Amino acid sequence: MFATPAFAQAAGSDGITSSLTSFVPLILIFGIMYFILIRPQQKKVKEHKAMVEAVRRGDQVVTQGGILGKVTKVKEDGEVEVEIAEGVRVRVIRSTISQVVSKTEPAS
Repeated sequence: MFATPAFAQAAGSDGITSSLTSFVPLILIFGIMYFILIRPQQKKVKEHKAMVEAVRRGDQVVTQGGILGKVTKVKEDGEVEVEIAEGVRVRVIRSTISQVVSKTEPAS
């Protein structure tokens, strides 16, 4: 009625290869997720940082809040002064600029 210990044991297999084969799907899933999600996001962040660093006076920008304006002053401490209407200027953190609509020509 009861199984003897000899019959209850599984067939002898190598523990190292069985544990390695169980981790292969996890490694493949992580690799696929890296190339589909993580890598493109890092590229997008790098492009945004380069765009924000290249902002200069006279550029038309859009902030993350949806405000359109013209850059009037670029400050060193990570701030930009944006004119959103005639005579109305707002200080904005550089990283909140989401898009540069039109760039000005560099001074010759």
